[in-house]
Amino acid sequence: MAPLGRVGGGEGESLVRLIGMMDSPYVRRVAVSLKLMGLDFTHEPVSVLREFDRFAAINPVVKAPTVITDDGVALMDSTLILQHFEAFADPSRRLTPLDPIETARAQRIVGLALAACEKTVQLVYEFNLRPEERRHPPWIERVRGQLHAAYRLLEDELAPAGAWLLGERPLQADVSAGVAWAFTQLVMPQEASAADHPRLTELSRRAEGLPEFSACPML
Repeated sequence: MAPLGRVGGGEGESLVRLIGMMDSPYVRRVAVSLKLMGLDFTHEPVSVLREFDRFAAINPVVKAPTVITDDGVALMDSTLILQHFEAFADPSRRLTPLDPIETARAQRIVGLALAACEKTVQLVYEFNLRPEERRHPPWIERVRGQLHAAYRLLEDELAPAGAWLLGERPLQADVSAGVAWAFTQLVMPQEASAADHPRLTELSRRAEGLPEFSACPML
């Protein structure tokens, strides 16, 4: 795996730091993507909830994922982080297709996957962090409907079993869809039935079998 820019310490040790827990789909998305691109980094599992002050000392915004580049620049937002590092990857290992039509489809799939992540996180906060007496059922139902719509549309976009979405190898669309589905199945499985989403379930199974995914477990 190629280091990003300068290296320090031992041979092949990257100065690039990925901050955040792998149970965040956004952190895991970045980690898996960098591995698929062959780019080296150091992962620091700091929790935004349990270690707020420690995270704030690294990035006062306390947003996961945070990446500290080898020049000491703090980057935020998984999509912007990956956009930055695509420039460092060998062209044969980049995760964004070159064809404009394929790029548009890839962006749609990634957008649906990220929407599913966002709505799953909102439901986790509602049920796990907000006191029951302060929950607003109409809001919860709206978020739940958005989550269900994202996964219904994502299921319709996916390729038949045994194929990656846009070619012979997994690209960012596959990574984002696989990470999103695995996350929802971990924290809110009752909101997305595997029986109703067979293509997503199969894609996730294949993705989780890749060494780049297994090297970045959610737990």
